[in-house]
Amino acid sequence: MIRIALKITVAVLVALIPLAGMDSGGEYHVYGCRTPGGAAAPADGWSGAIAPGSASDDYALDTCAEGGALVAALGESTSHEANVDEVTWTFSAPSGTRVLQEEVWRAGYLHGAAGEKATYQFWLAGPLVSDVFDECIFTVGCHVQGEVGDPYGAANRVVVPGGNTGQHLFMSISCGAGGSGNECGHTFSDPNGYAAVVYLYASDITLEQEAGPSVGAVGGELAGAPSVSGTADLTFNATDPGAGVYAATVTVDGSVLQTTPLDENGGRCRNVGETTDGLMAFLYVQPCLQSVGADVPVNTAGLSNGAHHLVVSVLDAAGNSAVALDRTLTVANPQGGAGSGVGGAGGPGAPGSPNGTNASPQAQLLVAWRGSHRRRLAVAYGRTEIATGRLLAPGGAPVGGAQVDVTATAAAAGARALALPVAHTGADGRFSVRMPPGASSRALRFAYSSIVGGAPTVTASLALSVRAGLRLSIAPRTSSVGHTIRFSGRLLGGPFPASGKLVVLEARSKGGPWIEFRVVRANRAGRFRARYRFRLPGPQAYSFRAVAEAEGDYPYATGASGGVPVLER
Repeated sequence: MIRIALKITVAVLVALIPLAGMDSGGEYHVYGCRTPGGAAAPADGWSGAIAPGSASDDYALDTCAEGGALVAALGESTSHEANVDEVTWTFSAPSGTRVLQEEVWRAGYLHGAAGEKATYQFWLAGPLVSDVFDECIFTVGCHVQGEVGDPYGAANRVVVPGGNTGQHLFMSISCGAGGSGNECGHTFSDPNGYAAVVYLYASDITLEQEAGPSVGAVGGELAGAPSVSGTADLTFNATDPGAGVYAATVTVDGSVLQTTPLDENGGRCRNVGETTDGLMAFLYVQPCLQSVGADVPVNTAGLSNGAHHLVVSVLDAAGNSAVALDRTLTVANPQGGAGSGVGGAGGPGAPGSPNGTNASPQAQLLVAWRGSHRRRLAVAYGRTEIATGRLLAPGGAPVGGAQVDVTATAAAAGARALALPVAHTGADGRFSVRMPPGASSRALRFAYSSIVGGAPTVTASLALSVRAGLRLSIAPRTSSVGHTIRFSGRLLGGPFPASGKLVVLEARSKGGPWIEFRVVRANRAGRFRARYRFRLPGPQAYSFRAVAEAEGDYPYATGASGGVPVLER
């Protein structure tokens, strides 16, 4: 324990282990052939090729749409010439992006016979076809690799080493290792008709795009009107040089009001999820349109009348953003109309009428967090919490069918109260308000007036403290002196400070204390990256984590990622 503490602490004090922070662009996953959940997917970005001169029963097959695989195979009906018969599947990253991480699930098998002067073989390579990092060669004793027919079998998973990550990834099979004119045999009575085959069942490739979207021709009521009411719109044109324009996010007084996808591009520009790092995931390398004309409606009915800080940002599929509008906006909905939350189906009566059965200005408003009966609650990011309440008249009779106004104020400097959907009491006077799973720390205010549309006669409040959520990935997980590991991570909750959010990187040995060794700044999309080069020899087991400490302009309490183990050999 003392040894690891000294290694890290001394490295911080005298810079024996320098750590270089790096600016990062947006990132997104592309699933190939199969999603993590097992659903069939296209193999976009992959292309198959059969080498010139190969036999007629050499195959580059794409059966992904049927729940199969990318197949590279040499048939068993003919013999195959060494250094001639070869089939390759190649993944190519699109222009404007670079590959950060790659995982594939593959399996294959090889036939052969004693005395042959050539051998069947298959391999994975990258970024050049000669940069082999995973291979199976019949003459050196590899007949089967992975679990054929079990796509996500544990033996099929291959994490591409950092040194082999690049713009291209190759999966190849061939007859090789013999001199010119030598052959690999055939007639092995293979049930699938292959003398040698390798299947790629799935790929999960993380791409980074440095350049973000651009916005122009901004117009509409939200951009130019001195005040708005009801539903107002913002029009603009947006372009993106890489993954394409994805969505518009509307933030009011520091809280996200809505995120609106702009064009699904025939279903391609649809986030399929299933990630563990908070990034978006798609089935196509360039999923969204690179030029979009948009008209985004914003319903101001839930906002209180008066001035509000409105920011509309455009996101690309990689999560990069550009501000389309940043202004102070005056909301002026007529009282008792669209902006007041009064009336409508299921609501109370007309303005001035009693607000609920047994309405009384001396009503008692009781509120608490479900399951805790407390007024203040501290939770981890991503949990769905429910505020519960009960409205009682003097003497304990329930006030049913009443409207309770609810506002939320994010725990950030300068945040304004934002109206939430109005709560209505049941016949027993009870009501509930569900917080979304991505809610930030906030103060909730509940207000009841005994007459519809009147000034509040009774109020109550709750507080929610949400610990910041972070994802952290490190590659590779095994390293040694003189080599570098790379950190990439993301803050899961926004909005983020305009200047970015500070993130502390910490390390410890097993059972030891966490020791801070670097502070990096996440970008406006909440993403951060860094590198770490080991300068002192191992062996030693480390754990690393990222911490987001509470700051006045970030509406979350201090939170940390899970620890990520790294072995220094």
